[in-house]
Amino acid sequence: MAERQPLLNTAANHHDHDHHEAHEVTVASSFVALWKTNLWFNVFGLIFIPLGIASSVLGWSDVSIFALNFLAIIPLAKMLDFATDQLASRTNETIGGLLNATFGNAVELILSIMALREGLLHVVQASMIGSILSNLLLVLGFCFLCGGLFPFEFNKFQEFDADKANVSTGLLSLTFLGFLVPCVLRFEMPSNHETEKTIVNISRGISIILLIIYFAYLVFQLYTNPDGLKVTPKRRNDAETQQPAEDDDDEEDEEPETVLWVALGALAVSTLIIAVSAEMLVGSIEGLSKQAGISETFIGIIILPIVGNAAEHVTAVSSAMRNKMDLSIQVAVGSSHQIALMVSPAVVIMGWFLDKDMTLDFGAFSTAILLVSTLVVNALIQDGRTHWFEGWMLIGAYVIVATGYYFVPDPTDLF
Repeated sequence: MAERQPLLNTAANHHDHDHHEAHEVTVASSFVALWKTNLWFNVFGLIFIPLGIASSVLGWSDVSIFALNFLAIIPLAKMLDFATDQLASRTNETIGGLLNATFGNAVELILSIMALREGLLHVVQASMIGSILSNLLLVLGFCFLCGGLFPFEFNKFQEFDADKANVSTGLLSLTFLGFLVPCVLRFEMPSNHETEKTIVNISRGISIILLIIYFAYLVFQLYTNPDGLKVTPKRRNDAETQQPAEDDDDEEDEEPETVLWVALGALAVSTLIIAVSAEMLVGSIEGLSKQAGISETFIGIIILPIVGNAAEHVTAVSSAMRNKMDLSIQVAVGSSHQIALMVSPAVVIMGWFLDKDMTLDFGAFSTAILLVSTLVVNALIQDGRTHWFEGWMLIGAYVIVATGYYFVPDPTDLF
């Protein structure tokens, strides 16, 4: 028996060595991962990115320029998301979370900056509102619907961490309070130049406060409460005791698939091409509105968010179908409060530096819709359980909102 033991150890060591080699990341395997992981998105991009650039260079119609660059940005957003995940997997939890928070909404931020440079302030505001509403109602609705129906079971419901979800909806409510203040002040003060200047100054001050609150939220989420915001020790210990295998699987899933410089290169190239495509797309919005008879408000609130949130939509719904509801809600509701709490005030501050009077006054109609949408979502998730019919209700709410914006003319009554 003693003579066999070294042979067994040698075999085990050899197996571990082979296992290690099988997971070794090389430059060649990195490019293979970039291609195969997002295969259909990459094929899609090879078709529409050149067409989008050609449409602008050759002076095609604004409808063609918008449509082709719209389709080009979707695979680029997916590549940006993948590259960010690869960088995050190589860092500690705090840095990884900051990377995801920064680049997760990069497309929305780039689109907003391009529209801001063009002076399309109402389009920027519409894009912010649309991103929040699409994540909060449409994406979350599809998560609940698809998660509840696939795979199908009678009387099926799904559970999630209500504490974490309530923190996100609470942040949204706080942010919308910041949106409400300049909106109400417009009705309380006389309509003149001084009032407009006051609203701009108030919006800039509120934006700075919201960014400070967002920084505090990152400290809370990533440093003081890094275990999923579960504040009860017993619940945390039970979860660690009952699900060790799942934790191990999650750790394996976080292993990087690319070498560092390939991930950085993919991130840089994706961001650069998104900026180019976004500039061409934004430049065609006014022409598209006139040629297609669609208001710029509807384009900003309903159409543009589909581009910016395409990768997140796929991630959230697929996670819900695998019964990972905490991840789905984190992507959907978490992305909404990131846009409201980080991107919107950041755009106001950027407008300050660009000498553009960007404000947080989204108008009474839009502010009311944001507040009521938050109340609806909060009512559905506060019990920590969901089913497919709740998803159907959220999708119905989004269609109601889209119908309202379709018939609203541009832009002064809303913004």
